[in-house]
Amino acid sequence: MAVSVFNTRRRTSLVSAFMARTRMFISTPLPQVRDKVSRTKPPKPHGGGGERRRKKQPQEAAARAGGGMGGSSASPCDLDREFAPQIAQLLATPPLQPAQEYYNGLIQSRKHDGIRVNFSSKHGKGVCANKEFAEGDLILKDQILVGAQHSLNKIDCAVCSYCFRFIGSIEFQIGRRLYWQSVGSSSDCTNRRHCHESDVGSSASSSGATKENSSTLPEEVLGSLITGDMSLPFTDHFSLPQVVPCRGCEEERYCSQSCADSDWETYHSLLCTGSKTEPSQRSALQKFIEHANGSNDIFLVAAKAITFTLLRYKKLKTQPEFQNNTDESNFSLLMEAWKPLSMGYKKRWWDSVALPEDVDSCDEDTFRQQIRDLALTSLQLLKDAIFDSDGLVVASPVEDYFIHIDDLPDDEKEEAEKVTRPFLDALGEDYAAPCEGTAFFPLQSCMNHSCCPNAKAYKRDEDTDGNAVIIALEPIKKDDEITISYIDEDVSYEERQAELADYGFICTCPRCQEEKPN
Repeated sequence: MAVSVFNTRRRTSLVSAFMARTRMFISTPLPQVRDKVSRTKPPKPHGGGGERRRKKQPQEAAARAGGGMGGSSASPCDLDREFAPQIAQLLATPPLQPAQEYYNGLIQSRKHDGIRVNFSSKHGKGVCANKEFAEGDLILKDQILVGAQHSLNKIDCAVCSYCFRFIGSIEFQIGRRLYWQSVGSSSDCTNRRHCHESDVGSSASSSGATKENSSTLPEEVLGSLITGDMSLPFTDHFSLPQVVPCRGCEEERYCSQSCADSDWETYHSLLCTGSKTEPSQRSALQKFIEHANGSNDIFLVAAKAITFTLLRYKKLKTQPEFQNNTDESNFSLLMEAWKPLSMGYKKRWWDSVALPEDVDSCDEDTFRQQIRDLALTSLQLLKDAIFDSDGLVVASPVEDYFIHIDDLPDDEKEEAEKVTRPFLDALGEDYAAPCEGTAFFPLQSCMNHSCCPNAKAYKRDEDTDGNAVIIALEPIKKDDEITISYIDEDVSYEERQAELADYGFICTCPRCQEEKPN
C-alpha cells in the first residue's frame, strides 16, 4: 500500500483499527453449481459437490487459540478506545437515502432493471421485482466485490484468481490434481497459499488428496498432462482460457491479462509475495497467509476487503477535488472508499458467529474473546505486511468432460474410455470437485432468506465464472419480494433453525410458521 495516503502513524492506525473491528459482512451462500438432476453422470463416481458445505471453522480456530482468556467482553485492541468515534461512524448503518441511491446506481450500472432494493423496519434490506419473472428466468447476475478461493480447494481446482473461471485445459486440471493427490496428504502445502506444478518435492492435502484411491498413474504421465504434451480425447469440446501469470509472483494465475490487471489494481498489488516485493514485506505477508491458512481463511477475504478499500482510497485521493490533505477530508475520503463494503456490513465477526453446539453457553464469553484475539492477531500480521510499504462455487469443467464421454455413442465411448477410464478411476469419487470460496456479492447479499424461496443461486452451462446467478424457481409477480434459501431447505424445521443461527435470526417464513412445534 502507499504510505503517502496515510502519511502519519495516526492515520495508518485509524485504518488498521477500522478494519480490525469489522466482520465485513455476514456472507450469503455462494452460487450453487448447476443442478445435476437432469444430467447423466459416469456410472462410477458419486457426489462431486454442489451443496454448500457448512464449516465450523470459528470453533476450530478458537480451539487453536487456547484457553485462559477469561470472560471479558472488552476489545483486545487499544485502537478501539483511541479512535472510538471514527470507528463508530465507519461501522454505523448507512443512512437510508444514501444507501438507496447507492443501490439504485449499482442496479443501473449492471443493467438489472428488473429488480430494486427495498428497505423495511422488519427485515432491513430486501430485493423486490420490478417486473414479472417466469419460472427459469434470469433475475440477476451479480459480480463479486471481494472474494477468495478456499485454500485447500486451490489444490483441487486451478482457477482465475480474479473471476474464478477454470483455466489451462482439461488435461492441466486433471494432471495437477492427480499430481498433488499422488504426492500425499502431508501438511506442508496447507501452510502455503498455493501449490504449484514447479514445487516438485512439496506435499499437499485437499478434499481429494486425502482420500486413497486404488488407481495411481506414473508421474511422467501426469507431467505430460500438466505440460500439454499429452492430449485426452474430445477435450477440444471443453476449451479453457490459457494461464496468465501474475506480474510479480507465481502464486496467482488468471484467465486473461485483463483479469490480471484488474486484480493487481484492486487487491493484489498489496498482497503479492513475488520476488519484486520488498523482502521484509514478503516475509510479513507469508506469516499472515500461514496464520490464515492455519486458523480460518475468512481472513484472506478480509485482507482483500482491506486492500480494496485502501487502493480505492488511493485512487480517489488522486482526483483534484480531494487534494485537501486534512484529517477531516482524509476521513471523509476513507468513508467514500469504504462505502461499497459498508452497505453489506452487519455485525463484527466474533459477535455474529453462532455458538458451536459443543461449547456451553456459560463459556460463550471466553469463546468470543478467543476469536476476537484470533482476528486481532490476523490484523496485526497483515498490518505488518502492508502498512509499512509504499477478500463462491464454480462448477468443474472436468465433470462436464467425463459426462460428455459417458454420453457418447457406444462405439466412440468405448474407444474414448480406453484412454479416459484410468484417469477417472485415479480421480475417484471427488472427480468433479468445484471451485469453492467465500465472497461478498453486493446485490445478492440484499436478498432475504426463505425456507420456501421463489428464486435460487444456480449455475447454468454458460456460467463459468464466480458471479452469482439468481434464477426464478416459480412465477414471480411485479412487486413480490425475491427470496433465496441460505441453507439446504430440504431438512426438518429444527435443523433449518440451527443452520440459520449462523446468520443471526430465527426464520418466520410461511413454511416455518406451519412446521413450528406448538
